[in-house]
Amino acid sequence: MTRVFLLALITVGFAQPSFADLTLKQTTSGKGLGLSGSAPGTTFIKGNKMRTDVVFGDKTQTSIYDLDAQKMYVFDSKKKEADVWDMAAFAAELGKSVDTSNAKASLKPNGQTKQIGAKDAAGYDVEETVQAAFGGSKDMNITVTLAGPVWVVKGAPGSADYGRFYTAAAEKGFIFSDPRAAKAQPGQARAVADMYKQMAATGGIPYAIDVQIKMSGSGPMGALLSRMGNVSMAVNVDSAETTPLADDLFAPPAGYKLNSKQ
Repeated sequence: MTRVFLLALITVGFAQPSFADLTLKQTTSGKGLGLSGSAPGTTFIKGNKMRTDVVFGDKTQTSIYDLDAQKMYVFDSKKKEADVWDMAAFAAELGKSVDTSNAKASLKPNGQTKQIGAKDAAGYDVEETVQAAFGGSKDMNITVTLAGPVWVVKGAPGSADYGRFYTAAAEKGFIFSDPRAAKAQPGQARAVADMYKQMAATGGIPYAIDVQIKMSGSGPMGALLSRMGNVSMAVNVDSAETTPLADDLFAPPAGYKLNSKQ
């Protein structure tokens, strides 16, 4: 569950308003709970479509979000097939079951500034708290809290397209984590999506994120997780470009087998 939570943060950026296609390259590093080293990733935005590529070792994990078609495609570089999710139906299903009372996300300016490269970034404090049943067992409830600073470059190249995409995604009820995991923990999926929406309202793109993830809970598993210490994660933007992107970048490669999912 925590890995899915982190993957959502790794593969998806945040933002806001001169419209142009956007290519954003970033590096994510983490430590704790099996996380180590760094993972390079690229986010592509073109209108109401977004693609994220994240490299894990010798495999690239790809997710494509098509807001107009209400589709989400997930595939990796090791297979010639892609899972296809009907996000309109999925959002309706999630809306019936989600309990938002145990999931909270907030983003508040902290009044600090930071120089990132040649750009000035404004500081924000992000905090997200979600509750979940570990392994699906009601007897092993855990609380996951993510908190730390986010440094936003307002008016950065492509920020208008970024913000427009996430605003539209929120209106359509899109989520940015594995739909199978979201079914098991709908509150968590909604909290992550809400956090992206708040990021989009800042009018910029986060160029640096440095957060700590803490876990606590009930039962033997909760006690074990509490003693494991913090999980840390940092995301840093390496480059942002606004050159035109080809349409076929936002669909599975030709010849891929498409697997419809529910």
